[in-house]
Amino acid sequence: MTGRRVLFIGGTGIISTACAQQAVEAGFDLFLLNRGKSTTRPAPAAAQVLMADINDRQAVRSVLTEPEFDVVVNFRAFTPDQVAADLELFRGRVGQYIFISSASAYQTPPVRLPVLESTPLRNPYWQYSRDKIACEDLLVRAYRDEAFPVTIVRPSHTYDHTCVPFDGGWTVIDRMRRGAPILVHGDGTSPWTLTHHTDFARAFVGLIDNPRAIGDSFHITSDDSPTWNEIAASLADAAGVEARIVHVPSDVVAAADPHWGAGLLGDKAHALVFDNSKIKSMVPGWHAKVPFFQGAREIVEWHDADENRRTVDQRMDATMDKLIAEFSPDRP
Repeated sequence: MTGRRVLFIGGTGIISTACAQQAVEAGFDLFLLNRGKSTTRPAPAAAQVLMADINDRQAVRSVLTEPEFDVVVNFRAFTPDQVAADLELFRGRVGQYIFISSASAYQTPPVRLPVLESTPLRNPYWQYSRDKIACEDLLVRAYRDEAFPVTIVRPSHTYDHTCVPFDGGWTVIDRMRRGAPILVHGDGTSPWTLTHHTDFARAFVGLIDNPRAIGDSFHITSDDSPTWNEIAASLADAAGVEARIVHVPSDVVAAADPHWGAGLLGDKAHALVFDNSKIKSMVPGWHAKVPFFQGAREIVEWHDADENRRTVDQRMDATMDKLIAEFSPDRP
């Protein structure tokens, strides 16, 4: 494995930072193609950073002076146009191309649980998900028509210490500490799968340069699926307070804030658990180790370490106030 050349497009995001560290530890010769602007998540010291904006294809070609890579992983492709550009750039130059899709591409709402890789792809609620599906369609055609060596990976809600899993981010923890109620969509009892980025990365590295993964798709998630009420309680416990929860229907949230609502109706409002048998068969011995109550403590500790990280979104705070006032059980 040592000396196999791997290119990450991205490499300093929530998921890709952990994957980069795992790839280096696994002995891959890692290159990161990005703008070199991240200060929150630095690149591993052993990785070589190639600085360019992936959307500036002329700049990309100027820094990709090596004729080929064993593996290319794109963490930053969101539209079919971006994938088509990758096909043009890497066709005949790569042994494996891994596309990071999204589990939100699966049938929404799901008809059957747990979700399998064979679950149909259809999300009529969220453009982000429809774009990922279109990217997958393009890559599957390239595999079938010309044997382009694609592997598709679908993360679900993957987080690190910087990410509060509720919309509004730190605003939700701030409200808890102020004694203000927080908004939880629906009745808060639907299970939701949260995956720590290090757990994702340990499985993901087993797909890199793996010929058995070519032409196939995999999701990588935790088997831990707390309810949204439990997620709120874990965050409150980590913050040293109790959560005062007000439940608001997701469609009401969507009417008040379409952007927030798209992510709810297209993803978070639905119960979502996964069967991880397929990735476990590819990476023997792997299982997710970090339960969310532990991840919640990491999140609060990281934010508490620097007041500049504790940013309150005033617009979201006001929207929450308005919706909570309408649905609070204490309203007159």
